[in-house]
Amino acid sequence: MATVSSAPSYLPLALIDKCIGSRIWIIMKGDKEIVGTLRGFDDYVNMVIDDVKEYTFTAQGKKVTHLESILLNGNNITMLVPGGDPEESDVKAAAR
Repeated sequence: MATVSSAPSYLPLALIDKCIGSRIWIIMKGDKEIVGTLRGFDDYVNMVIDDVKEYTFTAQGKKVTHLESILLNGNNITMLVPGGDPEESDVKAAAR
């Protein structure tokens, strides 16, 4: 028998819209992750992001690049984490 959940449900673009003005962690295809403040997006999830930290992972280690703002192509996004930050996740994992 099916039950009705009282938890709110959002469409993906509505959830992203709620993140405008907030920090967001974006995991890209390949070896890059981006953290910044979401300023806007379109129907293709192309994003304008300010106060950006770009993390690139190589065999030599992690490289962090600071950028003022970027226009990110939505085709290369794998996952979005509202309010997330990879450095905070590293600290929490180390504390366990």
